[in-house]
Formats: sequence, C-alpha cells, structure tokens
Amino acid sequence: MKKHIVVKYRILVLTIEVIIFLLFVFLAYNYVSVPAKKTTFYLSDSKSSTLLKTLSKHGYNIYTLDKYVLKFMKTPKKGWYSLKNKRQGRFTFFKSLHTRQTKTMNIKLYAGETSEELTKRLANDMKLDPIRLLNAYKSHSQYKESDLFSGRYTVARNADENTTIAYLSECSNKIFRHFSHTYTHKKHSELEKKVLLIIASIIQKESNSIDEMPLISSVIYNRLEKGMKLQMDGTLNYGKFAHIIVTPERIKNDNSLYNTYKHKGLPPAPLGTVSIEALRAAYSPKASEYLFFMLNKDGSHNFASTYENHIKNIRAFKSKSKDDTYTKKIKPSL
Repeated sequence: MKKHIVVKYRILVLTIEVIIFLLFVFLAYNYVSVPAKKTTFYLSDSKSSTLLKTLSKHGYNIYTLDKYVLKFMKTPKKGWYSLKNKRQGRFTFFKSLHTRQTKTMNIKLYAGETSEELTKRLANDMKLDPIRLLNAYKSHSQYKESDLFSGRYTVARNADENTTIAYLSECSNKIFRHFSHTYTHKKHSELEKKVLLIIASIIQKESNSIDEMPLISSVIYNRLEKGMKLQMDGTLNYGKFAHIIVTPERIKNDNSLYNTYKHKGLPPAPLGTVSIEALRAAYSPKASEYLFFMLNKDGSHNFASTYENHIKNIRAFKSKSKDDTYTKKIKPSL
C-alpha cells in the first residue's frame, strides 16, 4: 500500500514538473518577441505554412514551435496585410494578425507595354519611386519584357516597390502555370516558355483583335517553317522604339536581331507585356496557308497565301483609299 502511494506521488510530481516545464517553454517562447518591423505582404491562402514562409521572406524570425502554436490560433485569410512598427510577444503577434488587413487598390497592366512604360505609369498610380520600381522589375525579370501578363490586379495601397513587383510576378507565374496545366496539358521548359512569349509579344504588337490573333500566329509559324524572314514591323517595336512607326529608313539602318526584315527566325527576346489571348494564339495558331497580311484602315487585316494575292490586296486597298499618307505605310514586302 505504501509502495503504491509512493508511485502515485512520483507520477504526480513528474506531471507537475512537466507542466511547469511546458509553461516555462511557452513563457520563454512568448518572451522571444517579434521585432519592431513595418511591412506589407500578401497571403495567397490561409495555411499556417504560407503565413510562416511569407513572414520569413519579409525578415521575421520563424521557429519550429510557431507552426504548432498556430494550430490553436485563427490564421489570417487570403489577402493583403500590413504590420506596424511595433514590438510584440509572439502569442499577441500571431493572435492579432488576422486583424491587420490593409486597404487595397485596383491597377491595370496593359498589353504591349514595355517594362519602362509599365513601371513608370504604375509608379505614378501607386505613388512609388519609378526607378526603384523598374529596378525591382529587373530583379524579378527572366526575359526583360513580358514577365507580367496584362490584366487587372488588386494590390495594397502601401505596398513598396519590391513587394508590388514580387506580387505581380507571382500572379503572372500562376497564370502561366494555369495556362500550361489546363490549356496545353503539359509543363513547359524555360526555353519553350520564352519562345511562346516572344511569339505572343509579336502577335500583340501586330493586332489587338482576339479573333485575328490565331491567324497572325499562323503566318508567323508558316513563315518560320518555310525558312522565310518574318518581315514584321512589330518586331522592330522593341525597347525605346515600342510605339514608333517603322519607316523604310529604320528597316535599312537597324542592324539588331529584332529586325526581322534582315534576319531570319524570331527576335532574341519578348517585346512587351502580353495578354493571355495572345499567349493562347502563340500556342495554338489557326490552321492556314497564309504567309502575308496587310493592315486595313479600320485596324483589321487582309491575309494572303501568295505574294501575288498579297499585292492584289494592297492594290485593292489603295484604289479604295483616299488617304495617300496612310497608304504609303503599307509595304509590299510583307
């Protein structure tokens, strides 16, 4: 009997010691306070692992015990959050996170913009530094252009330059992954992705018509397959020449690899921001034998399978048009 009491006593003492130890651990854990740091970030979901990974990216120290503590707390839902420059205990910090959602604004990225145009306009809309925003774009960029897809996005009003571009880059990467998975049913290599973006950017420069994009795409693929030069003005609308009319003098004097009147194949890099419609057209050109197209006054195009028919289209256009200045821009070489 006495022995039985001693065993119970020892179990009780051990239990108390374990409780005291756990209390000490949690008190010590809470004492390791979160540093005073002001930051804004985006959570793509409400998983505790996503939260911890995001906090780590923004300079917060993360410990193994954090993931266990978060199992008993309300985690923030998907969205933008802003943290104040305030030192807090870890329990208080995690408990208050879901109340730290911040004000947002809608922005739009336009198809055909270069990185400099995009960041300059976006900096003005968001009251950010244009140079820092462009540098952030370059640091996240793979192709210099076309890294971000056109469309509407929601961002935090107080997000800094790097956070903004990082978010837009992640959104665009998700758009491409979704495109690859649901539309092409395959995972593209980096080279395949680059080629698709180059073709999509040419299509985007040549036409904004969603209906015409697959036909423009077919001309590109047909000319490449036959070993013909692309001879497209759109490829010369790169960098600082993005929105400058291509003249015969420009074609003659531009010796860069973007000049597809002189060089066969695709230009070395994408030309600007593209839409998902242009990307789809780049992957799925419409079946045709078209090798030529010419721009009409209303912005549409006439397509032809032979050079002779292409010339007929140009002559028919000239006979109907009274605008001599406009018709001089139509080059029979394309």
